[in-house]
Amino acid sequence: MRLYFQLPVVRGLVYMTSLAQINRIILPDSNWQEILAHGKRKLAGDYLPGESKGKKAYGIIAGSQNENLLEVARVLPGKKNVRSEEPYKTYMDRNMAQHAVPSKTPLSKRGWVIDPPEVKECYDICDRENLIVLGTYHMHIVPWEGDPIRDTPTHLDTVLARNSCLFQFIISMVDITTPIIRAFYEGHGEKEVPIFIQSENT
Repeated sequence: MRLYFQLPVVRGLVYMTSLAQINRIILPDSNWQEILAHGKRKLAGDYLPGESKGKKAYGIIAGSQNENLLEVARVLPGKKNVRSEEPYKTYMDRNMAQHAVPSKTPLSKRGWVIDPPEVKECYDICDRENLIVLGTYHMHIVPWEGDPIRDTPTHLDTVLARNSCLFQFIISMVDITTPIIRAFYEGHGEKEVPIFIQSENT
């Protein structure tokens, strides 16, 4: 149901420090609730003006780095999915055919690509607020045989996150009553970093 969009290097600030050595991520509960609200709204078919229709919630996560610690400060939801527009369609169709696991959703209906002007807007926000892009998030909602929870990157996720220098945040909403968030550097299952959801009252 998803496809990770490799963000272009449009701001040097974003890649000044490596995220490969991160060993802990702090996610404020308010930001976690933003992500959940985005996913639940899309699943309910409640769309914002100009937002692509479909049960796909995805976006960019930004924040700051303090040595080996990342602190999330911003959730920037994606609105327009250009997956069906060229040149993205050909590129995504090819990757789907080569790397996607069959699911009940047709390949042509799977995946997402954030509209490039939205990506630029997100980077502009990060520049103004002195934040760095930490990664992207997307949700999995369809259980698979042998993978009923869907809280880890797929092979396709890993392929598309290659050399991104970013974290891939997987949101499992297979069971909407017990959502799960996990973070993987460049979408590698063996490069998971623990997320600590922090109450603002703490």
